[in-house]
Amino acid sequence: MSAGPYAREHGGSYEVRLERVPGGVRLAQWSGGRLERRAPELPAADLLTLLAAVAERDLLPARDSEALAELLRLEPAPAGADRAAASPGRAGDLREELRVERRDSDRVRIGRWLLYPSRGWELQDAPPMLPAARYAEAFRAFFAG
Repeated sequence: MSAGPYAREHGGSYEVRLERVPGGVRLAQWSGGRLERRAPELPAADLLTLLAAVAERDLLPARDSEALAELLRLEPAPAGADRAAASPGRAGDLREELRVERRDSDRVRIGRWLLYPSRGWELQDAPPMLPAARYAEAFRAFFAG
């Protein structure tokens, strides 16, 4: 399923797709038919619309659909709210988080962050691919506060 297209400040456009991949779900930006190597950004309200479309079409296994469908009863965080929400996990020996962060008044970025012992937290320049339950946990924390 996709949301958009969204215009870029410096021209061009992109869309955000929620896709089933081996082992889970990928949320990614696409432009010109190509997957972009970055954390996706979109309006918070469109994120819920995207989740509703996925639930409506039964594109994911039942347990994944149920985890994401719970979120449809939630409202987007107020536009002025400046908060981030996360679903913590591990990547080998490193701690990692799937974060939903407010970028401006209505847009959010969904990205995977790794904690490197010597450098601290770093955003990964790639679309996150994780189990649907991890997305549901981060989205629930963001929307429910």
